[in-house]
Amino acid sequence: MAGALGLDFGTTNTVLALADGGTSTHSMHFTSSAGVTDTMRTALSFMKDKASTIKAEAGKAAIQQFIDNPGDCRFLQSIKTFAASALFQGTLIFAKRYNFDDLMEVFLRRLKTYAGTEWHADFSRLVVGRPVSFAGANPDEELAISRYNDALTRLGFPEIHYVYEPVAAAFYFAQNLKADANVLVADFGGGTTDYSLIRFETHGGRLTATPVGHSGVGIAGDQFDARIVDNIVAPRIGKGSHFKSFDKVLEVPSGYYANFSRWNQLSVFKTSKEFADLKKLVRSSLEPEKLETFIELIEHDEGYPLYQAVSATKMALSQAEEAAFDFAPLGRDGHTVVKRADFEGWIAPDLARIEGALDEILAKTDSKAGDIDKVFLTGGTSFVPAVRRLFTQRFDADRIESGGELLSIAHGLALIGERDDITQWTA
Repeated sequence: MAGALGLDFGTTNTVLALADGGTSTHSMHFTSSAGVTDTMRTALSFMKDKASTIKAEAGKAAIQQFIDNPGDCRFLQSIKTFAASALFQGTLIFAKRYNFDDLMEVFLRRLKTYAGTEWHADFSRLVVGRPVSFAGANPDEELAISRYNDALTRLGFPEIHYVYEPVAAAFYFAQNLKADANVLVADFGGGTTDYSLIRFETHGGRLTATPVGHSGVGIAGDQFDARIVDNIVAPRIGKGSHFKSFDKVLEVPSGYYANFSRWNQLSVFKTSKEFADLKKLVRSSLEPEKLETFIELIEHDEGYPLYQAVSATKMALSQAEEAAFDFAPLGRDGHTVVKRADFEGWIAPDLARIEGALDEILAKTDSKAGDIDKVFLTGGTSFVPAVRRLFTQRFDADRIESGGELLSIAHGLALIGERDDITQWTA
């Protein structure tokens, strides 16, 4: 039997790790038209070939297919955020409907193809990471797990276990502990922020763990991106503008811009009734040129270039007090400077919810800051200075560690999959 397989199906990136026995793991490698990598962007593209067969690509290959074939390719990202949404009933791609489990299956099948012989048929078990709280306004946890199961069983996995993502990250981190410790893990993904407090002890050379508590909130990096789009781009394409309806002057519905600022919604907005309705508003708009620009951005599939521009600005703001925002499709309006102070003001409501989930886990576990031996921050959003301050203001600096931003969850899952007490770790 091959070892356990850990699957970190992330909002932004996906990683698969294989257990080699003992405390050793390695990342699965993927070879596609975009090269070789051990992480995969959680993105899909669909395109018809000359025989009208739909060709799907994933990760960087999907991005490249989209860039090489503008207008002819459907591109989707942040699809994980649909998992717990009862409102998401699928999307049409070249007249074929794909439900969430279909999209997840297509994505994983492409990864299986890219992995080649590394993806065996006889893995002992699959261990899948899941957030403590799924993303979305009213997430349905049972629906999300049902959709995961539907997709994963189609790939032939006979034994599937689910582990909270911060628990997996904690297990990965705990391999290097020198003494028994209470470890608080904060896992910042694209769609969710999750916390787990775990007591790790070593008995007879064997690591044991007692989960003390968990909390989470469906807010993370993608929401920060949305704030940048909403404050910089949306006003330039009609947010806050008005249109005439008979003898009334009304504001253009804000829902159009909510869809535009969220990567998962933007992926399906082009084929929605809402987009068709938006195009009808141009005739009655008081500032039609702004709505025309909005429509052009959608029709010309500028969502991914926008994502790149926003990500570059957000990353730069983690290092400097101000950063340039450059989004060429907006012309002169697409170049501006963003101050870190303004950005932190935009995300203040989101930071409050992230801090609220931190308060919740400490309250639920009756823990004080001094009771925590180690704080492990993982995930790209942990680099945002305002996020780090939530922890440096509470915990001694020498207790805070970070690392394994892309790998910790998948490798922790694989290690947990090798244990005979796996049921004690599952969510």
